[in-house]
Amino acid sequence: MVQLTYRDALRQALFDAMTEDENVFILGEEVGRYGGAYGVTKDLIADFGAERVMDTPISEPAIVGAAVGAALSGLRPVVELMYVDFIGMTMDQLANQAAKIRYMFGGQIGVPMVLRTQGGTGRSAGAQHSQSLEAYIMHTPGLRLVMPATVADAYHLLRQSLTKPDPVVFIEHKGLYTLKEEVNLNAEPVPWGKAVVRRQGTDIVIVTYSRQVHFAMQAAEELSRKGIEVTVIDLRSLNPLDFDIVREEVEKTGKVMVVSEGVLTSGVAAELAARISEECFDYLENPVVRVAGEDIPISVSIALETNSVPTAELIAQTAERIIS
Repeated sequence: MVQLTYRDALRQALFDAMTEDENVFILGEEVGRYGGAYGVTKDLIADFGAERVMDTPISEPAIVGAAVGAALSGLRPVVELMYVDFIGMTMDQLANQAAKIRYMFGGQIGVPMVLRTQGGTGRSAGAQHSQSLEAYIMHTPGLRLVMPATVADAYHLLRQSLTKPDPVVFIEHKGLYTLKEEVNLNAEPVPWGKAVVRRQGTDIVIVTYSRQVHFAMQAAEELSRKGIEVTVIDLRSLNPLDFDIVREEVEKTGKVMVVSEGVLTSGVAAELAARISEECFDYLENPVVRVAGEDIPISVSIALETNSVPTAELIAQTAERIIS
């Protein structure tokens, strides 16, 4: 067991993958000498050189386009986008090319690349640097989508992503980089695409992912003191989506809440709520409740930013209303 931050676990995953496979290389803005906008690639240029840790011009479409071409030629690029907010500029390269090539060529070739980026609130970065845009990716067939909540998952899910034959979008929450946990780097990882029950309860199920897992766990602790026992499901990945665990746990309690930092309208929470309603209808005692981000641009104000997305307090209050 070693104690690592979320940031260090990501760096270790990159270091290990690059050591084992010379085809893995990193490209992005300031990933080399500066070490990445959030420090994940710090010192990797000293270990692997500028040809494998490549600083690029400030052009997200060019960066992702180059990665797609490199992946098609047999390399395994790892792209870093400073903010998920910039992913819109890459959607032709990502959604029309990387996501479609395996299907357009009848399975003869794929695009084995990983696009690392970060999203979410928590740094007063304003409306253009604080969004949760995972629904953009989840909506696009052909793209895998991973959103780790723990330090162990940051390491193991990135390592797994770097073995996949198709493009993986790997979204790290900016509020988790300093999270510190003990991790067994040699442990057998949870299988790719599998969700994990972080806490088992009997009264209500909370389905969530990324930083909201921690808020849900805090809410569950508070609710337990009031005699309400909560099951917390960490989805870990949104594509593939492990709905079997969700179905199994929902059928036990009949009460379920879906929590997402993304916006309420047409977001991930809406998709999950719809699917639970369709596939678990006979077991539901109440309608599925969504707790999600406000349908507004994120404010730079700390107070407004904090309360524009779900908090542990809001999750606990909502669970109490469902139970009562």
